[in-house]
Amino acid sequence: MTDHETESDLTRGQLAHASGCNIETIRYYEKTGLLPDPPRTEAGYRIYSAAHATRLRFILRARELGFTMEDIRGLLGLGDGAVPTCAEVKARTERHLADIRARIADLQRVEATLVETAAQCSGAAVPDCPVLDTLAR
Repeated sequence: MTDHETESDLTRGQLAHASGCNIETIRYYEKTGLLPDPPRTEAGYRIYSAAHATRLRFILRARELGFTMEDIRGLLGLGDGAVPTCAEVKARTERHLADIRARIADLQRVEATLVETAAQCSGAAVPDCPVLDTLAR
């Protein structure tokens, strides 16, 4: 987008370029209802507004942070049509944070096991390998 363009009246391709995602991602979010269908021109072209661009950035950032589609739906208030309160958003975020911390702990255990196992391996061209023995257990 140039300095003179705004984020309103964008085609799907322009919205994809401006947001850094691909066209298929935008289609998917429309299909799942996270991104509302844009109005169309008389010729049938979809025209996205600044509100679409803002919402798409929100969705993309939430996905980067690991929120599920259902979490995002809840954050946007799409599940029951009600705008979520700050308390509801915080609770959802804290649940997600707990899940992330549990995954980090799991990955740290995996890392420790792999470090220990790799340290036992000589790396020599021999048939006996402690890494394979550990995996077989």
